[in-house]
Amino acid sequence: MFRNQTKVTPGMALRVFADALMVNLSLFVGFAFTLWYYLLAGKLDPTRPTSEAFWSMLGNWAQAAWPLTLICIAVFYLTGFYTYGRFYQGRYKALIVFQAVSQSYLIFGFVTYFLSGGLTVPRSALIISWVISLVLLIGARMWLHVWKKIADPERDRALNARKQNKHMLVIGGAGYIGSALLPKLLASGYRVRLLDLLMFDTDPIDSILNHPNLEIVQGDFRHVGKIVEVMQGVDAVVHLGAIVGDPACELDRELTTEVNLSATRMVAEVAKLCGVQRFVFASTCSVYGACDETLDERSDTRPVSHYGNTKLAAERVLLSMADNRFAPTILRFSTIYGLSGRTRFDLVVNLLTAKAKIDGKITVMGGNQWRPFVHVDDAGLAVATALAAPLELVGNEIFNVGCDAQNYTIRQVGEIVHEHVPGAELIIDEKDTDRRNYRVSFAKIRNIMNFEPQWTLEAGIQQVLEAIARGEIADYRDAKYSNVKFLTTQGSEHLTRSTWAHELLKEITAST
Repeated sequence: MFRNQTKVTPGMALRVFADALMVNLSLFVGFAFTLWYYLLAGKLDPTRPTSEAFWSMLGNWAQAAWPLTLICIAVFYLTGFYTYGRFYQGRYKALIVFQAVSQSYLIFGFVTYFLSGGLTVPRSALIISWVISLVLLIGARMWLHVWKKIADPERDRALNARKQNKHMLVIGGAGYIGSALLPKLLASGYRVRLLDLLMFDTDPIDSILNHPNLEIVQGDFRHVGKIVEVMQGVDAVVHLGAIVGDPACELDRELTTEVNLSATRMVAEVAKLCGVQRFVFASTCSVYGACDETLDERSDTRPVSHYGNTKLAAERVLLSMADNRFAPTILRFSTIYGLSGRTRFDLVVNLLTAKAKIDGKITVMGGNQWRPFVHVDDAGLAVATALAAPLELVGNEIFNVGCDAQNYTIRQVGEIVHEHVPGAELIIDEKDTDRRNYRVSFAKIRNIMNFEPQWTLEAGIQQVLEAIARGEIADYRDAKYSNVKFLTTQGSEHLTRSTWAHELLKEITAST
């Protein structure tokens, strides 16, 4: 079972040692300055030798140094100094250092107060020590950035120019999420190469077909020759290609394993061989399966569907390949809703909304199962945000995509839809046929990538209702709006399966 754990490295140990040294030095200077001030101001007992006062000060410093050091290191670790925090840039880096140092000294101040004389730390020594610690710790984390700008300004300009012209390969980018993502990448100045089977022709991306920075390659990402071809000259890969959804994946399990797992491993291997370090992979919160707790990226994964199993196995493959030349970012998307270039109506929010508006009925199966939700436009935004973030911040990491406020039960979703279409009949079928049940925490993506969804569930429901009212959706039952229906009626024209792929899933599952 994979857990996203922080490993202790020699570099981390060195940073901890350096921070401890700076805190102790700051406290010593604080005590020394206070002693010097007392001597000049005549506040010490004149009958007491100066040497005795010095040794007393030294003893008090030694007694206070170890608890202050422990408190600082603990707070620094929890703040992320030794994991992702050291990669924050500019003013934000200085801000988090200021907050962490100040919190540490406040905690230490409370400790000395409650010990009622157990520790002797003059207020002036504590304040001086706090100021010096701020200067040293912020300076230590900022000097390299400043030095690079002074010593090699051309390097920064070259890097910025390269970022502005970064060449992206988006696999499966003409689908539900991809058709929301591509306009964002092009608007940000990226050059985008799209590899897609184009099972829905180019309809999902009609609005950007003539964009000068978009290159469209029609092809199957399971074919290694095609992958080698499209991988040339790209700086990053976004892998959205998959058979998505539990019902669609159950149509042909071997085909699903080949597409979702075997091909993903091959694509990643080619990317690594081609020197592509940044690799964003679309996974799913379905890997959590069924659990009554609120889950984060370090929680146990217990998928209850073949779709979840193949996605989890693909995650493990990618993370096993990670090194200093290949740093995958795994995005576990919540259940998606809303409209994009290739809208789906086999997802619960869109389906219930369409049924309410067109059929006058909202049928909820079970209803007590929890799900996290995210709008498709926000899903695209999350990918774009991961691509723009420093690789040191997001590489070799898993992120749940969504927000805490959009964890709902299926019954709650039905009730919200009913509020928007009060004339529809709300039917609760107590037969719970879906075993998936999970609430998810999104603190990591919020704290590290500063990601906040722009859409609410209510706004997404209203968006679908307005599209239906305008006649943009003629029949939500049409096969083009459903992965399982489309694969059942037309998928065989585009996809054929190998008979060996399921062995890879068994091998990976058995070894983890």
